[in-house]
Amino acid sequence: MVGQRFVQLLDQHPWFEVTAIAASKNSAGKTYEESVQGRWKMAGPIPEPVKTIVVQDASQVEEFASQVDFIFCAVDMSKDQIKALEEAYAKTGTPVISNNSAHRWTPDVPMVIPEINPDHIGVIEAQRKRLGTKTGFIAVKPNCSIQSYVPALHALLDFKPEKVVASTYQAISGAGKNFTDWPEMLDNVIPYIGGEEEKSEQEPLRIWGSLQNGEIVKASSPLITTQCIRVPVTDGHLATVFVSFENKPSKEEIITRWREFKGRPQELGLPSAPQQFITYFEEENRPQTKLDRDIERGMGVSVGRLREDSIYDYKFVGLSHNTLRGAAGGAVLIAELLKAEGYIQAK
Repeated sequence: MVGQRFVQLLDQHPWFEVTAIAASKNSAGKTYEESVQGRWKMAGPIPEPVKTIVVQDASQVEEFASQVDFIFCAVDMSKDQIKALEEAYAKTGTPVISNNSAHRWTPDVPMVIPEINPDHIGVIEAQRKRLGTKTGFIAVKPNCSIQSYVPALHALLDFKPEKVVASTYQAISGAGKNFTDWPEMLDNVIPYIGGEEEKSEQEPLRIWGSLQNGEIVKASSPLITTQCIRVPVTDGHLATVFVSFENKPSKEEIITRWREFKGRPQELGLPSAPQQFITYFEEENRPQTKLDRDIERGMGVSVGRLREDSIYDYKFVGLSHNTLRGAAGGAVLIAELLKAEGYIQAK
């Protein structure tokens, strides 16, 4: 599903063009249209320019890498296999923008939300030395669910958040499914997503970490605990968040920070960047998944229901589109940032 979203987003992209597609040996030799026949899950049709591209064998690293300037990677393999594959491509001098989780904790691989930690791409120089390449590297996108609350907290870091409780209500597309694939989800909620809570509690700390001696060292605060629940919606991860601060801000200060927050993508005017990164809704019943997941072409984050809490300082609701901001769209934005900063160039 993420691969299909990449193909859709890159159709008529102003900077990037899909020139080659690789997958497992099972798909190699088929046209892209043939390879996804009966399995196309996007709302729109398959983009015309990619229909007739013949899918290649991703294990043929040198041959495939020679045809492209950089690679988006989203594969269904073991973590060790993914690490080996992505490093093999990077060593050919080819940048790899990964949607996989395998390299998220590799010390010299940047895990980036472009509006939040663009400075982490500076670790790429150390990674290149390790891999023995002048131009290749790996950069990764973080877990899709943390985009629903980390941007809102990031805008408030000056107030020093100390404790965070977040519960995420995650769409079935996060599992690569729709209701046809997963009829058990109709009229149902599943209170478990394997490995998700560990990612949701630890990955924000790496996002907020610092570049030290050629690696990213994760932050020690705030303390974060989460629950991650699968709910019967197609797209959109919603979070309910409780937070306490060392220096408690006023409600007005919080809303102002959210509305005024801009990051490097907005400064650079990147093609996929939302003009308004964080949108705050005054209405008591917003954001709603169905109404608001597509805000800013699915690349914005929505926040609402900010109010004081009887145990924590504040509570609020956040929402992000999991396959746009959270997955393929977020990776495309990372690639745009890397190109704009000179890390991706034509071979």
